[in-house]
Amino acid sequence: MELCEGVGVPRYVFHTFHYQRDFWRVQTIKQIGSLERQKILNSNEWEEVKRQGDAAIQRWIDGQMQGKSCDIVLIGSQTAGRKWINYEILKAWHDGKGVLGVYIHNLKDQSGFTSPRGVNPFSSLTVKANGQTISLDKLVPVYDPGYSSGTAYAEIAENLESWVEDAIKLRKHW
Repeated sequence: MELCEGVGVPRYVFHTFHYQRDFWRVQTIKQIGSLERQKILNSNEWEEVKRQGDAAIQRWIDGQMQGKSCDIVLIGSQTAGRKWINYEILKAWHDGKGVLGVYIHNLKDQSGFTSPRGVNPFSSLTVKANGQTISLDKLVPVYDPGYSSGTAYAEIAENLESWVEDAIKLRKHW
């Protein structure tokens, strides 16, 4: 859970990301510390949840999303189109939470490498909004920070709180 102190309102957020590919990058973002995030399971804990099947995964996600005001989708090279990524995005949207995307391909992984930019995961998802079916990529803000690992991290650290606030305000209009 991330706590957004700068605007005077506690903001607890959920992170959506491809665990296997982007765990290290997400840990880097957690170090920013400006928001209160959900517990990120270690690999053994995540494997235990997965072994229990889809119902257990869904229960874990649903439980972790309770009390959160925003879903930050951390977009890596293989985030788009994944079953549980899509579930988390749509659940957050349908629950009235703010939703935003942040590309993380310019952050380094545990081996010191960046990755190719991934596809926008919102472009393949639609929702009913104001009586019409709309692609989420038309409604959800997506940010592509920096051209190097250092500048990407700095831009995320400087702007994440305001991006969350903007996503929450935007969601209230839909």
